[in-house]
Amino acid sequence: MNASPSSSVPPAGSAGADTLRKLLERPVPAVMGVLNVTPDSFSDGGKFIAPEEALKRARAMIEAGVDIIDIGAESTRPYTGAKAVTAADELARLKPVLSGIVALGVPVSIDSMKAEVVAFALDQGVAIANDVWGLQRDPAMAPLVAARGAPVIVMHNRDSVDPAIDIVVDMKAFFLRSLDIAAKAGIAREKIVLDPGIGFGKTAEQSMIALARLGELSVFGLPILVGASRKRFIASVSPSEPSDRLGGSIAAHLIAAQKGAKIIRTHDVAETLQALRVANAIESKPENTQ
Repeated sequence: MNASPSSSVPPAGSAGADTLRKLLERPVPAVMGVLNVTPDSFSDGGKFIAPEEALKRARAMIEAGVDIIDIGAESTRPYTGAKAVTAADELARLKPVLSGIVALGVPVSIDSMKAEVVAFALDQGVAIANDVWGLQRDPAMAPLVAARGAPVIVMHNRDSVDPAIDIVVDMKAFFLRSLDIAAKAGIAREKIVLDPGIGFGKTAEQSMIALARLGELSVFGLPILVGASRKRFIASVSPSEPSDRLGGSIAAHLIAAQKGAKIIRTHDVAETLQALRVANAIESKPENTQ
């Protein structure tokens, strides 16, 4: 499949860009719900690979108030053991369900590092591209995103963990490379969201440092997405399995929101949205200065 747009497919980015802009203008961060149609994702692998279960999950997230549904058909599990799949594998998992999820009416993003998969998803009405390799893995990705005018989430990643590095310095250098690629391809800067990639190519300590120093990414002047949901760094503080990390996930996401994150990516939509709304309501009350 050719990842470039055909003459019969109009650029679909304006609707996605408008959707993203409206979500970013709100006082409470937008909540992106995770939907893995994979057999091996670290937290919920296999639960939603059947089309009927994926649709059921999408409807439940919409009922809970989700703002964006992020669907992925390849496990990019942020530690070790992820099995690479072909674009054909991803497409086989997406084709039975993607159009049905888009038809539910909530903006959908496609979590893929392959331009061929992203092109198919955009053809189905997906609004946002979510590249866990920040435009640096598939050389066709940036030209595709630019041609379609779609918003793109640029995530920091590393091939290997290096405990000795300053992870925030590494993130900044990575984003500079990604933004250069985006600019050369013609991706409008206002359509880019940065993601520090919590857990990806990082020790548990580095993931926490990335969150603690999240405000340093404001130098780019771009919105930030944080996905700390159920990540392993939580277990380094409070031993737990992925399904038992709700408290740690919410704690990390509230801190991320305080430090400027505008989108929160989570497996637990209702609980995360409630926490964000309550925190915002409290923070909006005036302090007694007497």
